[in-house]
Amino acid sequence: MSLLPLILSVLAIAEFVLGNFANIFIALVNGIDWFKGQKLSCADGILTALAVSRIGFLWVILLNWYATMYNPGFYSLEVRIIVYTAWLVSNHFGLWLAVSLSIFYLLKIANFSSLFFLHLKWKAKRVVLIVLLGSLVFLFSYLADMSLKLKMKMNNNKGNVTWVTNLEHILHLSDMTVFTIVLIIPFTMSLTTLLLLLFSLWKHLKKMQLSRKGSQDASTKVHVRAMQTVISFLLFFFIYFLARITSIWNSNNLQNNSVAMLCQVLELLCCSVHSFVLIWGNKKLRQAILSFLSQLKYWVKENK
Repeated sequence: MSLLPLILSVLAIAEFVLGNFANIFIALVNGIDWFKGQKLSCADGILTALAVSRIGFLWVILLNWYATMYNPGFYSLEVRIIVYTAWLVSNHFGLWLAVSLSIFYLLKIANFSSLFFLHLKWKAKRVVLIVLLGSLVFLFSYLADMSLKLKMKMNNNKGNVTWVTNLEHILHLSDMTVFTIVLIIPFTMSLTTLLLLLFSLWKHLKKMQLSRKGSQDASTKVHVRAMQTVISFLLFFFIYFLARITSIWNSNNLQNNSVAMLCQVLELLCCSVHSFVLIWGNKKLRQAILSFLSQLKYWVKENK
């Protein structure tokens, strides 16, 4: 194995381990609270579902990595279909649950006098549920598109070389178009959420200045923390989008391809690091992980 694939493999394994730790930690903390009879907030419920979907996503990426790079014989057509379907489902829910979390933060934190916004604020949980249910349209569309492409490939595998080549180009363009549309909508929604939070914070700070109060009040801190969460999601979203677009264009040469490996490393990076950002942005999770690290440090000293 050459140096670059080896480095990328080490990075992928490290991101896989860290990503699983972060997401399992989120699911365990909220799961233990729920098991103890404590009522989980809507945000905690979204975080838990997001963590579970990302655990599935990480394992699918690792399986795909192993099959394409080290054991191509394992990657039969049936296995490839199962892996790709699992990737679509876990990727979809991971993406839209993160968007729903941004929307929930907006509705709970922002302050606008609009009656329509106040109505949405009052129905925040229902709005999040409607967004998640509405997003299923994109998932079913993508699954239908995948099924259609698979049938077209199977029916034309025995055709002449020119026709098959043209078909491959058409399918690549179609995949690119569908994928771009599916991602632009949640990205636009998250960007709109960030702009509204920024506008709400600006109004709040202006109000504080007029009343000659300090700008470091609780509402300001909550606004800033929510904006940090949304900004981090948009940043990783953009990196992930570039990685997926590059991967789609490069999909004819996935095996032993450094570009494909780099794209998967970036996908793992986005999934793993953003989970740590979510932990740090949530007061309960932040306190829990600091307590865990403190106990771990004490245990290491005791064993030494």
